[in-house]
Amino acid sequence: MGKHGRKLTAAFVRSVREPGLYWDEHGLVLRVKPSGYKQWIQRLFIHGKRRELGLGALRLVTLAEARDAALANRKVARAGGDPRRTRRRSVPTFEKAAAKVFAMHRPNWTDRHAGQWMSTLRAYAFPMIGRKRVDHVSPADVMGVLLPIWNEKHQTAKRVRQRISTVMRWAIAQGYRVDNPAGDAIGAALPKPPRVQRHYKALPYGKVAGAIEAVLGSEARVTVKLGFEFLVLTACRSGEVRGARWTEIDLDRGVWTIPAERMKSRREHRVPLSGRAREILAEAKAHAPRSELVFPSARGLVLPSFEFAGLLKALRIGAVPHGFRSSFRDWAAERTDAPRAVMEAALAHTVRNKVEAAYARSDLFERRRVLMEQWAEYLAARGAGADA
Repeated sequence: MGKHGRKLTAAFVRSVREPGLYWDEHGLVLRVKPSGYKQWIQRLFIHGKRRELGLGALRLVTLAEARDAALANRKVARAGGDPRRTRRRSVPTFEKAAAKVFAMHRPNWTDRHAGQWMSTLRAYAFPMIGRKRVDHVSPADVMGVLLPIWNEKHQTAKRVRQRISTVMRWAIAQGYRVDNPAGDAIGAALPKPPRVQRHYKALPYGKVAGAIEAVLGSEARVTVKLGFEFLVLTACRSGEVRGARWTEIDLDRGVWTIPAERMKSRREHRVPLSGRAREILAEAKAHAPRSELVFPSARGLVLPSFEFAGLLKALRIGAVPHGFRSSFRDWAAERTDAPRAVMEAALAHTVRNKVEAAYARSDLFERRRVLMEQWAEYLAARGAGADA
């Protein structure tokens, strides 16, 4: 083990520079040469004789992968076998190895996940590496599978990489190889995909009040209609509204505090509630007095994500729920004198400008309260037919 008798850590393995042998477990040793080259070796007894096996260079084999290989070798040796011969036994192709991994995990997977798992490998991996022995698949082979789809189908490519990696971890555990060619070795080599700017369908702010009227006049469930109007008035995200709980609401102070774990930014967000927003909450409480959720589904659960979007589509309103945040932002920029920092904070966006951030710490919440009340009044006036 390490010089202090402890198992190695990934941080130590990366940083150690002093030449020598550093022991882990199951006979696994990190050898650091004077040149700085680091490699894994394993010392164990095979048929009563002490042997040394090479498990690969650190740059290709992680600590976790080396441990998997060392454990597999030790099991073979303790059973009276020879790990060196085990490596040379009939090694399955990648396709056959994938089939074994699939069969092992299938009982714990849904039908949908199981179908997707194997179909992506059939479509992208098997044509290129399916017939290769699992111990002959190299990082370059995996790159060859991923690069053609890395930019155009990035999410699919990431899943293919994960699934190849799962097969390779199985191969390591079986003693067929000591490294994972879909692991860290190619992480830095793969290009960063181009960022795709998402544009959500949104209404001009002058038409938002009409959308609210259409929703309130529809045959949707009351909690769905109230939840939608609350979403528009607070300029919050759909998931934040659908998951709102009464424990987060302080009606006396007019504050809704969304906990960090439910926020995209992973930071607690306080939402000032306008007069109309508080009226909506009172109506919601009357319709579901025993629910912990503010806007529960018919079964008392969190509203499904399609409830708001499906209603807008059915009413032929040309926007998605998230788009009403854009409508609010455009209105605030064009029809109010609110500072940019106040508008961005109302949307729970991180204020990156240091000057704006310093300003935000002083009186931002109360300025947001004024802004959200103005938004509610604007929508009420438009709904009443006023020229606002």
